[in-house]
Amino acid sequence: MKPRPPLIVLKYAYDILRVMRTLALAFALVLPLAAQDLDYLNHNQSVLDAHNCYPYKGEWADRIVRALSTGYPVGIEQDIAMAKGVPVVTHTDKTTGNEPTLRAYFFERVRPLIEKALRENDRARWPIIVLHFDFKSLKPEVLRGVWQLLGEYEPWITTAVKGPDPHVLAPFDRKPILVLTEDADEQEKVFFDAVPVGAKLRVFGSAHTNPIAAMNKQEREHLEATLPPGKLLSERPTNYRRWWNNSWFVVEEGGQHKAGDWTAADDRRLRALVDHAHKLGYWIRFYTVDGFGPGEDQGWGNSYNFGSHEAALIRWKAEIAAGVNMIATNQYEELGRVIHR
Repeated sequence: MKPRPPLIVLKYAYDILRVMRTLALAFALVLPLAAQDLDYLNHNQSVLDAHNCYPYKGEWADRIVRALSTGYPVGIEQDIAMAKGVPVVTHTDKTTGNEPTLRAYFFERVRPLIEKALRENDRARWPIIVLHFDFKSLKPEVLRGVWQLLGEYEPWITTAVKGPDPHVLAPFDRKPILVLTEDADEQEKVFFDAVPVGAKLRVFGSAHTNPIAAMNKQEREHLEATLPPGKLLSERPTNYRRWWNNSWFVVEEGGQHKAGDWTAADDRRLRALVDHAHKLGYWIRFYTVDGFGPGEDQGWGNSYNFGSHEAALIRWKAEIAAGVNMIATNQYEELGRVIHR
């Protein structure tokens, strides 16, 4: 007969097993929450993100109308700075005071749509608008001004309760508008750190991508497009940071102007990035895929131009097939037709 272990050893083994079981249960509870929330945005399927959806120097003022006409859900990007003490939509922090206010250009413009959605209360379709902020100024007064404005429209806005542990994702309280912003720590200080535990978060930031150590621009572009996705993003979502924002440089080396024909290798790269984001529990966005020829520019600029409608179309279709959550473009109507087809 083998000797039986001392009772003290059995007790310690039991205690260790109990602790391991408790930790495994807690871990299992956190992971499904992070993954479960992905379905909230269009059932984890692609949404048109209307890039730079605001006027430039008084021109292209109909962009928000055009974006809203493409169907729902739809993303509306608003670049923000301050003028005359209030948040305005603008492409620069050097404001003149003639820029449209965020209140007038966005919130009051969508009021009939949002009030109708609230009356119908079809929560399975919410959010119908993803409001995406790109701050041109990170001054505290700008950020606080936006926070206060969001408070005025909070009954329209998807929120989540701030808990004591930022790594535990609270469920969304569904509303017709979901507000996202980008990764700057200055924003987190105002939109998350300053919010008391038990109060509501009104806006959700993007993930911090890991820094890339490169000797020069060429090496950086190569690493961006070839590093395994886990080397680009390793942190899991937090209650505040819920999405991953990427330039196209992480898909095709050198971005839009150096991209050649779309290849099977490019498609695998895109899918690997999307799959990694979703596995961690993030939504993912890529900016920006345009394709147009000479004389077709409608204030979009050439920064994101692949040079032809065909080049953009094949990439839009690849993004949809891969499950990209937010597909940014300046060509709202064209992408809208592809998505809703």
